[in-house]
Amino acid sequence: MARVIGIANQKGGVGKTTTAINLAASLAVLECRTLLVDADPQANSTSGIGFDLQNIRQSLYDAMVNQARAKDVILKTDIPNLSLIPSHIDLVGAEIEMINQPGREVVLKALLDEVRNEYDFIIIDCSPSLGLITVNALVAADSVIVPVQAEFFALEGLGKLLNTIKIVQSRLNTALVIEGILMTMYDGRLRLCNQVVNEVRRHFQETVFDTVIHRNSRLSEAPSVGKPVILYDADSKGSINYLHLAKEIMQKNNLTKISQSERILSLDDE
Repeated sequence: MARVIGIANQKGGVGKTTTAINLAASLAVLECRTLLVDADPQANSTSGIGFDLQNIRQSLYDAMVNQARAKDVILKTDIPNLSLIPSHIDLVGAEIEMINQPGREVVLKALLDEVRNEYDFIIIDCSPSLGLITVNALVAADSVIVPVQAEFFALEGLGKLLNTIKIVQSRLNTALVIEGILMTMYDGRLRLCNQVVNEVRRHFQETVFDTVIHRNSRLSEAPSVGKPVILYDADSKGSINYLHLAKEIMQKNNLTKISQSERILSLDDE
């Protein structure tokens, strides 16, 4: 049964969608059956993985609002082991349409439960808000990854997100845990970046991932050609960072695999 991981932070520009795309792709390359769920109306994960939004016939909106079945909206990607539930701008109106719906907080959970046995990991790219769709994602998730940019205002808004997680834990999903805090956009040449990482580690200790995502031009360029960075430039620092993150999560969840995965991770030794 899949481990469902939400990628959430209501603060924009922290690498949330970048993490969702590249973590999902890295897990897939490491031979884990992975489903990426784009729960952001901006649909950046959908386009960033290579789909033309104009050609999407059914999306997460149809599944959550119009009762389409999960298997009917899932799309295969160019990466073996990686599938996608796409988003659409219509998802903006879903919160209003669902407002009087009984059990509106558990719609996404029920949807994913239908296909959960078919995957090892389900990664949910949450919208940069704390609205009903994000609450649905937190209810559906087993754990949450919180991307935090290595900058002066890194902890801004983090308290609000952690408070929302606590509310969901107490009322809707008692099993929800924080998978980890992920430091992103790190530049080791800058003293401030190092200070921020040290401060976050001091506050949150073992909750912070060992893996740090470095600022990398290839990570920024990859979405423009509709590819995860591992397909765009497998030797880049960004690709290696996300492979390490995937391996760290697999080890944490006792799902390490050998063969091809070890061959790919040997990139780190080069």
